[in-house]
Amino acid sequence: MHPIFGQLRRLLLYLAAWIPLAALLAYLLSVTGELSRVESACLALPLCFLYAFVCLSAWYPCRVTPIDRTAINRLALTHVGGALVCSGVWVLAARILAWLLSSNVSEFRSLSVHLDPALPLIFGAGILLYLVSVFFYYALIALEASQQAEARVLQAGLLAREAELKALKAQVNPHFLFNSLNSISALTSSDPARAREMCILLGDFLRRTLGLGEKSAITLQEEISLIHAFLAVEKIRFGARLRMEETIAPEALGIDVPPLLLQPLVENAVVHGIANCIAGGWIRLGVQCEDGLLSVVVENQFDPEAPSRHKNGMGLMNVRQRLEARYGHRATFGVTSEGDRFRVGLTLPAERRSPAS
Repeated sequence: MHPIFGQLRRLLLYLAAWIPLAALLAYLLSVTGELSRVESACLALPLCFLYAFVCLSAWYPCRVTPIDRTAINRLALTHVGGALVCSGVWVLAARILAWLLSSNVSEFRSLSVHLDPALPLIFGAGILLYLVSVFFYYALIALEASQQAEARVLQAGLLAREAELKALKAQVNPHFLFNSLNSISALTSSDPARAREMCILLGDFLRRTLGLGEKSAITLQEEISLIHAFLAVEKIRFGARLRMEETIAPEALGIDVPPLLLQPLVENAVVHGIANCIAGGWIRLGVQCEDGLLSVVVENQFDPEAPSRHKNGMGLMNVRQRLEARYGHRATFGVTSEGDRFRVGLTLPAERRSPAS
């Protein structure tokens, strides 16, 4: 569709831009020919208004002859030919208008005679104005192509980011399932009843996570509920050795977070911390919401003398990558270890509207 005709506001602005051109043409007609100022103005204003619509037609040859894919001789022939034709039509329109004015208005009886010396000026101005329109439309086409290319790059980036988030999300459940099956295997021979109970709780947890479907965000309250379901599975194995402490600001419960973002942090604390402590230990979850940011801290005890089990493994890496992919520089992630305490802290924007899934 023509870019000027696409919006009424654009058309009005386009026509308004021709008003000073009409004033300039009227001035040139009055100083270079035999026309009075009144005759020049009465002739120039309707002529420019008419030629404004004639020059709109330059858009179409510009579209079919892209400047970067058309030979220079074809470009010249197309647009110079168009300028000559349109300017000839404009001269003819000037003659007809002068005849109408001289025939119907007594003050303009000699207008058609006085117009003849000004016809070369009108013809030359018509060619110039048409070629200016051609350059203007090529600039619009270049701007449109640039915007489309930018939109394609942005769309490609969004698709790549979405694919990365889905791939990272897909890693969470298999990773947790692998650790849980190891725990069940360890209980099978020593305590079959607890192994069976753990299987039931594991099935319930997996059913809840599968129910998340394609959701890109859930509330923090839902995420904490999933953490409790996970801990119910792990407490079958560790019993009183696993203690969970929570300090959560009530206003943070409605904040949206990516599904299963915090669960891998608690799982990491269990697998790489509590599991290696003979007497067990505690895990602390702290959540605050201030200045538009959600701050989460997960701390746990661990045995610094226990053999290393890749403490910065898949779980922590997955959380870091998901934060980077979703929030970029708006989120932070940090890991510290001091004495027998391991600490993971992260911040992310406090968003309260869950995207429709």
